[in-house]
Amino acid sequence: MRSPRYHPPDYWLLSLTFLLIAFGLIMLSSAGAVVGFQRFGQADYFLRQQLFSFAVGCAVMYVMAIVDYHFWRRFAFFLLIISIGLLVAVFLPGLGFEAGGARRWINLGSFLLQPSEIIKLTFLLYLAVWLEKRGKGAHDFTYGLLPFLFLLGIIVLLIMMQPDLGTVSIIVLVSIVVYFLAGAPWRHLLVILGGGAVALAALIKIAPYRAQRITVFLNPELDPQGIGYHINQALLAIGSGGLFGVGLGKSRQKFNFLPEVTGDSIFAVVAEELGFLVVLALIAVFVLFLRRGFAVSRAAPDRFGMFIAAGVTLWVVLQALVNVGALSGLLPLTGITLPFISAGGSSLIATMAGVGLLINISRQTKG
Repeated sequence: MRSPRYHPPDYWLLSLTFLLIAFGLIMLSSAGAVVGFQRFGQADYFLRQQLFSFAVGCAVMYVMAIVDYHFWRRFAFFLLIISIGLLVAVFLPGLGFEAGGARRWINLGSFLLQPSEIIKLTFLLYLAVWLEKRGKGAHDFTYGLLPFLFLLGIIVLLIMMQPDLGTVSIIVLVSIVVYFLAGAPWRHLLVILGGGAVALAALIKIAPYRAQRITVFLNPELDPQGIGYHINQALLAIGSGGLFGVGLGKSRQKFNFLPEVTGDSIFAVVAEELGFLVVLALIAVFVLFLRRGFAVSRAAPDRFGMFIAAGVTLWVVLQALVNVGALSGLLPLTGITLPFISAGGSSLIATMAGVGLLINISRQTKG
């Protein structure tokens, strides 16, 4: 294999990433103050937790940025197996941690590890290796589509047992797009859509609350004190912000009115405190991230790098759009977090690791 020819990284990507993280820390200090004091007796509890995760994330991101990304090709399968093992470990008594009816974490004492965040990256790595090796074989139904769906199905099943539909939706969307970037025929899309419709029907049958989320999405005024409470409070927070917001730190909804203010609902607090203009600027930053990430993908020196760069970019931006869309009433609520901004150590570290890979590829782009 040829020796990589390095040049300066994409500083735009680096700047956008750290801008989003800095903004997230500011908003977390405000959104988490009330719930942090009530639950832990410390108004800055969530901020300090996120700062620790940020420090770890910086170290991981640095390693990913300086170690040639081709190095991970040989370990992709083993990293995926370890990640699947961690997904299974959340169900082990004494090791798995349960909260809010979901069992998604491994208790490591002072830190809760969420394996579903890690597998976003490890599955993408393995998928990039697999697609590169298969080449045109990925176009074949038997040797391309079926193995792809089988492996994706195992991961989806394990995550849905937790359950975590939001994470599943991002993994599935990113994986399908990367699969088609590899040149898979469009007729495979019909098979995937058909299978997805059957799977969604089965998930609704198993857990009827998912049908209620769709009902509330179609009619947000339905049962505002029950199943419609979350979206109604989010829309109230967003609407209260107006153009310029009520002021940083002055959110009313964070006083136990809006659920999950430090997690998937933090966007509503951003809109309430800082207003519509800042929301537009935030969305613009994610759009710029999308443009820079795709530019890296197009100029990647090989298909392996192209798949990784496109996958990481889609992962970050799609997750942001799903979060914003859900809280704005444009999509059903999924419980998915806002990248770089919502509280969550595993999410921040895994996402920064992905950006580290993206930066690494940007150091080796052509032209």
